[in-house]
This record gives sequence, structure tokens and C-alpha cells, in this order.
Amino acid sequence: MTEYELDAVDREILYALQEEARNLSSSEIAERTDASSSTVRKRIQRLESEGIIKRYSTEIDYTRSGYPIRMLLFCTAPIPERGEYREDILDIPRVISVQELVTGEENLLVTAIGETDRDITPVAQDLSDLGLTITDEVLVRSHETTTFDDFSGE
Repeated sequence: MTEYELDAVDREILYALQEEARNLSSSEIAERTDASSSTVRKRIQRLESEGIIKRYSTEIDYTRSGYPIRMLLFCTAPIPERGEYREDILDIPRVISVQELVTGEENLLVTAIGETDRDITPVAQDLSDLGLTITDEVLVRSHETTTFDDFSGE
């Protein structure tokens, strides 16, 4: 795969998709970018094929959907192998994300959700069974995300 350079149109497309991918048509994005809707469709296909757009997903409020416990589990894995754990970790029930960290003793950050704190105990055991050491657990009170402003043309 070649290194794809984003231009202003690509960035504006990414910004629009971050805001509301489900509700925007290529024509509406075209109006924002001063490009044609066919150009927008082609650009989106190119961004997908280049791996810049990895997938489209829904942001879920887990608390409102009955899973109010969000736990961050900081884990340590052997440094040369830490990246090899990602898929196995994501296969653990109730795990919603894994991040590879490159500084500090902890080198994997796992996020799990549950209805009660007892739901997280099996996650911790499964991580341990994979050979990971859990060095810290943090209960999250709230979690919000936003769009990445650098993609906006402003």
C-alpha cells in the first residue's frame, strides 16, 4: 500500500463522516467540500481502500443501554509480543477495545464493560490466562468523544 497524502477535500470528507456518517449523503458532503458528489464517492472509496477509513461504527451509550460499568485494565505483556495479543483480547466477551501503549510498564490498555463489577472479573481472568499481568484497574465514570478538528477546513 502506498502512502496516501490527504488533501483538503479528503480532510473535509473525513470530518463530515466523523460528525454523522449515517445521515450524510455524498451530495451533502459535496456541498461542504465544493466537489461533485461523484468525486466525493470516489474519494470515500479511495480512503476506504487505503485503509484510512477502516470501518463505520455506531457510538453506543453503554450506560443507557444497561452496561454502566466501564473498566480500564492496564496490562503488561512481553514487549516484543504485545501486538500479537490484540485479536485474542478482542475475542474476550465484554471487551470493547484494546490499545497498544509504547511507554511505561503497562503496554496494553483494555476497556471492558458490564452491568456490574462482577462482570469484569471474568475479563481479568481471561487476560491473565493469556499470560498478561494486570497492573492497574480503573473504573470510568463517564466517557465522551468528539470529532478530530484538524480534519475540518477551518
